[in-house]
Amino acid sequence: MGMNLEKFNQPQLSIGQKLLHLNWGLVLIVGVIAGAGFAMLYSAANGNVDPWASRQMVRFGAGFLIMIAAALIDIRHWMRLAYPLYVLGLALLVLVEFRGTIGMGAQRWINLGLFQLQPSEVMKVTLVLALARYFHGGTPENIGRLTFLIPPLLMVVAPVVLVLKQPDLGTAIMLTIAAGALFFLAGARMWIFAIVGGAGLAAIPVGWQFLHAYQKKRVLTFLNPESDPLGSGYHIMQSKIALGSGGLFGKGFMLGSQSHLNFLPEKHTDFIFTMFAEEFGLVGGLALLGLYALILVYGFGIALRSRSHFGRLLAMGVSSTFFVYIFVNIAMVMGLIPVVGVPLPLVSYGGTALLSLMFSFGLLLSVYIHRDIAIGRRGLVDDD
Repeated sequence: MGMNLEKFNQPQLSIGQKLLHLNWGLVLIVGVIAGAGFAMLYSAANGNVDPWASRQMVRFGAGFLIMIAAALIDIRHWMRLAYPLYVLGLALLVLVEFRGTIGMGAQRWINLGLFQLQPSEVMKVTLVLALARYFHGGTPENIGRLTFLIPPLLMVVAPVVLVLKQPDLGTAIMLTIAAGALFFLAGARMWIFAIVGGAGLAAIPVGWQFLHAYQKKRVLTFLNPESDPLGSGYHIMQSKIALGSGGLFGKGFMLGSQSHLNFLPEKHTDFIFTMFAEEFGLVGGLALLGLYALILVYGFGIALRSRSHFGRLLAMGVSSTFFVYIFVNIAMVMGLIPVVGVPLPLVSYGGTALLSLMFSFGLLLSVYIHRDIAIGRRGLVDDD
């Protein structure tokens, strides 16, 4: 007989015990990648910690505290907070429509005085939390029913529409892909993906009419970047030149010609991997990808070790979102997909993106610390 009272839960660990149980290997890898990011931002400023490296260090320090704090909180509390946090993220996206700050032609930020908050980055984490909470309560039979999938579909559509209005096509695509991964991991039938995918393909001609002029130009430039090498194709052409010029071992730290002669645009944000590959070559680029792969291995390993379905889905959702971050950024700078403005995790300069990513790592670590807690479908312990 399953237990249905919280008092039968496993004994609570003290903060000290939780710190000892922390997955310090994962924490170390996160720190090493962030350190590589600090070095590249130092190089991007031609050997100066200002204006990017110093700020990034401060933000990483704050993010590190957020990560540890999130890791120490019981996973059952995160499950209870999943829906309220999602609603908060959605409310912030709505607030952007009325009180948002406009920058680079888009209205994506809320000015909080000390820093600019980008709610779409917050939504990347809260959406994973909410979907993990919803699917945790479903049975295999429920997952196969279309009626059961309508609420989570609406949970995805609402923020995607709001993000598209900002406009931020890249983040909207990332939200959709990450949500699709969770649907798949939860056990949604393939025919449902076929229907959604078919509807998406059929809607492309209609959606094209709603794209902004610069978004259409990005797609056309992706198809033929040489058509306007000094205009819309400049970014990706210079990125390819810098990637190729790095060779096998690179030109050396702070010796990248394309980046330091300012041919490479957005070298401290979206195109920072290009600068990294130019200075450290193919070997350095593969080493960085290897560190990213280790984080993914840790993430999927943590998911497999979790006794609760919520923990498994949360860990897999965080890991899948992290993978999408990496894939989209690197594919973008290599010209494999259109330029969509997605930062390279832990390396690119950024505020909300870095803090939300560190928070998601904290959730992953919380799953690891509390991996032996079995949570029933109603949110209680072991109600099999």
